[in-house]
Amino acid sequence: MIAPERIRALFAANVPGMRQSASRGDHDGNPGLLPPAGAFRAAAVLVPLVAHASGMSVLLTQRTAHLHAHAGQISFPGGRVEDSDEDAVAAALRETEEEIGLARAHVEIVGRLDTYRTRTAYEVTPVVGIVTPPFELKLDAFEVASAFEVPLSFALDPANHQRHSREFEGTTRHFWALPFGPHYIWGATAGMLINLAEALGTRPPS
Repeated sequence: MIAPERIRALFAANVPGMRQSASRGDHDGNPGLLPPAGAFRAAAVLVPLVAHASGMSVLLTQRTAHLHAHAGQISFPGGRVEDSDEDAVAAALRETEEEIGLARAHVEIVGRLDTYRTRTAYEVTPVVGIVTPPFELKLDAFEVASAFEVPLSFALDPANHQRHSREFEGTTRHFWALPFGPHYIWGATAGMLINLAEALGTRPPS
């Protein structure tokens, strides 16, 4: 079991997952599917690690089915970095408050993972935060259908990291998936969880 103190220590030690580099790009490893370098828009997500007394968990959301992009998918709270945001951390905390009502007073930022570039032209900074309960969530009904938690031990276990592929516009696309009960976690969110496992030392770096 990984405790909050261990997570703080690993990120404070500048583990590989803290690199300020976009070289990892699409963590799912799909060369040729990404837009050109100048096309990306800045975005940020919060990777909320909830410090329950019984063990840590990862807080995730399911997007509503009517959204234009990524409808119904599992995601971390987050979105575009706006001009009013001081940095990616500010954007992640703001978006988290807007989407699920989690007050930033409950979130201790401990570090970040590798930048994740998506084929939809977003350059996403995953910001890792330890969340202290108890807290209340207030979901934005337009964007978020539900919020749920996955045991951190499940997310970090390589036995639960599934590698899949499918045809996309005539090209084979590879992606990670972490099915959890009725929830199918895949794509960018799964890729970031794989990166988290690498950063916390439960999975060798790829």
